[in-house]
Amino acid sequence: MQCMEVWGGNRSIDAGVTLAGLDTWVYSRPFRAEGDQSGGGDIHYLSSCMSGRISRMLVADVSGHGAAVDSVAVNLRDLMRKYVNYLDQSRFVQNLNVQFSSMARAGLFATALVATYWVPTGTLVATNAGHPRPLIYRAATGQWEFLDSTATDPRAAGTISNLPLGVLEPTSYDQFSVKLDENDLVLIYTDSLVETRGSHGGLLGAEGLLQLLQGLDPRDPSRLVASLIARLKAEQGSSEFADDVTCLLIRRNAVQPKYGLSSLVAGLKGVGGQLWERLLGRQTPVAWPEVTGQTVAAALGRGAAPRGGHGS
Repeated sequence: MQCMEVWGGNRSIDAGVTLAGLDTWVYSRPFRAEGDQSGGGDIHYLSSCMSGRISRMLVADVSGHGAAVDSVAVNLRDLMRKYVNYLDQSRFVQNLNVQFSSMARAGLFATALVATYWVPTGTLVATNAGHPRPLIYRAATGQWEFLDSTATDPRAAGTISNLPLGVLEPTSYDQFSVKLDENDLVLIYTDSLVETRGSHGGLLGAEGLLQLLQGLDPRDPSRLVASLIARLKAEQGSSEFADDVTCLLIRRNAVQPKYGLSSLVAGLKGVGGQLWERLLGRQTPVAWPEVTGQTVAAALGRGAAPRGGHGS
């Protein structure tokens, strides 16, 4: 699987882009003390893979502030680039955790939400490493709700799983999937939103954020994040947040990737090339997907996306 970075980093951004199957918007504002010019601890990342058939995204939050956190955040983005070609998302996040653990400074960790969208099937597969739960808006019902796993894998009983990156190695990570219909929205964000202090003096919390979103107009998603940020500022009575703020909003659209002989050959070449490198015993870490009929068919737009042990 070959991927191209659309955007990524830990600096300020307020932008949108339309990809095959998805409209996406990202908003990020690092918290800076006076005189601090470093980036923040929030990382955003979006890539387009397999000629637009797959989009992979990440929102992560490295603990702390300042230059040290800036460096770790940049390294985490580099790891995202390194391992983005893994088709198996759980294994992908496990590798992020191993590598992040070895490079993070003492006491630093990162929560992360990694998601992969399979355009041919309209399926979003998510893995949550100790991150706030995303929110999903169903166009059919006009309601927001939390997006998380609703099933428990009996094989996971007694095991440590889904911890933030850099806390413990080894750690296992689960994935869960959800089918998106046209105009459905998914909001991925960092904890500064739920830690906003409301007019009552307490934290807004996840339920407070959910109720706040219910009061916003979702018909123009390009303005939704700006409206949300404005409401949060009004809620806390201040235009400044006490932490980095990052939101990634996606909407399923009707744009389809182009299917043709050239893209089919490119997809086969991407998977076949990784097989060949593996057979040659290449020592440098390379993306090593689970090459099964199901994953190859999904990547080429001919079948279903792979599902994790935690289905939704």
